[in-house]
Amino acid sequence: MTAFHIVDVFTGAAFAGNPLAVISDARGLEEARLQKIAREFNFSETTFVYPPEIAGDPPRVRIFTPMTEVPFAGHPTIGTAVVLAALGHDPEMVLQLGVGPIPVTVNGRRAEFATEVPLNVGVSPEVADVAACLGLKAEDIATGRHGPVAAGVGLDFVLVELASDAALAAAAPQTKAFVEAQARYQISLDFAVLAYRRTGSKIRARMFAPLDGVPEDPATGSAAAALTAYLAGLEGRDVALTIDQGIEMGRPSRIETACRTEGGAPVETRVAGEVTFVAEGRLPLD
Repeated sequence: MTAFHIVDVFTGAAFAGNPLAVISDARGLEEARLQKIAREFNFSETTFVYPPEIAGDPPRVRIFTPMTEVPFAGHPTIGTAVVLAALGHDPEMVLQLGVGPIPVTVNGRRAEFATEVPLNVGVSPEVADVAACLGLKAEDIATGRHGPVAAGVGLDFVLVELASDAALAAAAPQTKAFVEAQARYQISLDFAVLAYRRTGSKIRARMFAPLDGVPEDPATGSAAAALTAYLAGLEGRDVALTIDQGIEMGRPSRIETACRTEGGAPVETRVAGEVTFVAEGRLPLD
């Protein structure tokens, strides 16, 4: 039977943060079952770890949402690394993801990863279209710092700053509008929106990805990395942020990020947070 662990990521308390299922040795699972297992757990992501075939190579980690496989995601990287360290792996590890090797450092129940995947800046969706996706009015979208923009460091999100705390609290995903926006803009993978409010280095955020089977995500490390790298590039300087997410869902999460720049361009993005073990078990599917 295949072992799994369930952890809550970006939190120091159980039943907060973002839940993740980690299958620490997926070699016994048929390929056709991976998506079904992820759908059965029905977390925003499930990871499947494949030990290296050659000694010294990094373990390969595949990440699945309930709907599809993705090349990169933040809370699965953090949570998987902490699980592997608890199982005896070197706390200074490298994980081979779909975007390439990602170094991760684990310290107890806390982990930090660094990525040098270049910032991708794509299309700029119309304010009205993004507002419709969030069930808001156009005037609820702030454009003084930047308008809605698709950006990412391995996985793209539509980043949108909102005009008020009330707008952030009122946001509610409208699936039909997301379908129409994806058809119009063709964002890589799917049209997913990170809406946020910023006060200095502090961010309050919500992330909606109903087309991926995730109406709202309590903590999204890949979106946090995208926002941090984008703001660093926009401002042409190093940026460090503390991002609180999941508040409205009753699953408070805290993501710590930083982006280093060279010549005003982002070159390395870091994401860190705590992990809490919740459960473990076995899948009788071998």
